Amino acid sequence: MNCRQSFAEAESDIEGGASPRVAPFADLRELGALLQRAGLTLPVADVDRVTVRYDSAFGLMHDLRRMGATNALLARRRTPLKRATLMRMAEIYARRYADDDGRVRATFEIVWLSGWSPHPSQQRPLKPGAAIARLADALGTREISTGEKDGAPVVAGIAARILASGLCFALLDCRAG
Repeated sequence: MNCRQSFAEAESDIEGGASPRVAPFADLRELGALLQRAGLTLPVADVDRVTVRYDSAFGLMHDLRRMGATNALLARRRTPLKRATLMRMAEIYARRYADDDGRVRATFEIVWLSGWSPHPSQQRPLKPGAAIARLADALGTREISTGEKDGAPVVAGIAARILASGLCFALLDCRAG
């Protein structure tokens, strides 16, 4: 994101317009949905963010090129990048993202995706109403049905963090009747 913004501003300043220099980023939820569209089940999408420091934006661009993270868009500008634009981009990047020691930061998002090929032995979601335990029992609270009103407005608020099998689930249910 930092490179994209710096390139866009530099190209606008030097060349009077911007071209996509950085490949677009995909939303994590969209990537998980792609797994489902591909026919995979039990999709999991997660992201790790790693911040790395470089002596300059040129060191960052060198690493990006070596990782194969260059722009493969068909709609990108085909003319070579002007030296003045590149120098302006490095100046903008340093101004915005440099630490006190002059080194610049870059944050990389490492996306992890997994899904399973469908198989009859896989877990299946229960049908609505087929649960063997009630959430209200697990939370130690009284369930308030949507139709239950004691002549006064019903306001129910439950906030709970449940730790089960290493997974954290957050539930927030606030209703006003």
